[in-house]
Amino acid sequence: MHLSIRNLCLCLLLAAALRPDARAEETAPPPVAELSAGDAIVLGLVEGVTEFLPISSTGHLIIANDLLGLESEKQLTDKSGRPLWHKKPSPKNPAGVPLTLKLAADTYTVIIQVGAIAAVLLLYWSQVLSMFVGLFDRSSAGFRLLRNVLLAFFPVAIVGLLLHDLIDKYLFSTGAVIGSSVAGALLMLWAEKWRRANSVVGFSNVQPADLTVRKALGIGLGQCLALYPGTSRSMVTIVGGYLAGLNPAKAAEFSFLVGLPTLAGAAVYKGLKSGPAMIEVFGWGHVLLGALVAAISAAVAVKFLVHFLTRHGLALFAYYRLVLAVVLLLFSFF
Repeated sequence: MHLSIRNLCLCLLLAAALRPDARAEETAPPPVAELSAGDAIVLGLVEGVTEFLPISSTGHLIIANDLLGLESEKQLTDKSGRPLWHKKPSPKNPAGVPLTLKLAADTYTVIIQVGAIAAVLLLYWSQVLSMFVGLFDRSSAGFRLLRNVLLAFFPVAIVGLLLHDLIDKYLFSTGAVIGSSVAGALLMLWAEKWRRANSVVGFSNVQPADLTVRKALGIGLGQCLALYPGTSRSMVTIVGGYLAGLNPAKAAEFSFLVGLPTLAGAAVYKGLKSGPAMIEVFGWGHVLLGALVAAISAAVAVKFLVHFLTRHGLALFAYYRLVLAVVLLLFSFF
């Protein structure tokens, strides 16, 4: 399991292409808060490794932000001591929205998902190309795969847009991660038991493109559960793939492909909403570093997951989630 030289080079080229123009960097104001290279690498690794494993990247990033001291909700100020605003006070919102370290860090962890997206595009370029060709009626299988990916994406996109602010305000906490880690572990253990009991029925040749409209939409509705922090988008889509008749490797593959529009949509939405504020706080350099580290580590994690699921299934990840919940519960008391 290793990342090819070609893929590594493509990741580096992607980072170079995304790098802002040097003249823009020279005129850009300095960041108002410190995000060290070490912090950027840690967050990139956590995002890349956990994004496609069924253990919740959001949950682990919440924990990582807390451990790195990026959870402060104190309003930031510029060098002259003037308060900084994400949204300045207005007649409609007299209190305004202060610019805080937590707001910038939460945005950062979503934006660096671009690296994880790049990893899947590189590893599954043939399936992505097939969907693109299918869009122009040149591949029946590619068109069906594209249809199924979109059907699995639309429910979470709609529900996510409707509930985004409420989720951000009330559910991004360690307590939420503890509860969802336990619930997710129990669901995974049940799903693995169900798969093994039904493994002789319809699990040999079903491809993601062969899913019916109803089954693809069912996976999409299940993905809405992952909007609750700590649940894991990867976990619910893999479990949904099991129930739809996909073997572990194909369920993981479909999960990766569904993740492309899901993660891209989240990154674009968050970037438009809070991206400029994040850049004002952290600057460009470490954002790009985090995305690059996320791309490389995500590619390794994807390779590992397919290999592991084929041989062992989901159970070990479920036990990991239970251990994580216990550790977090102990830390919350002590």
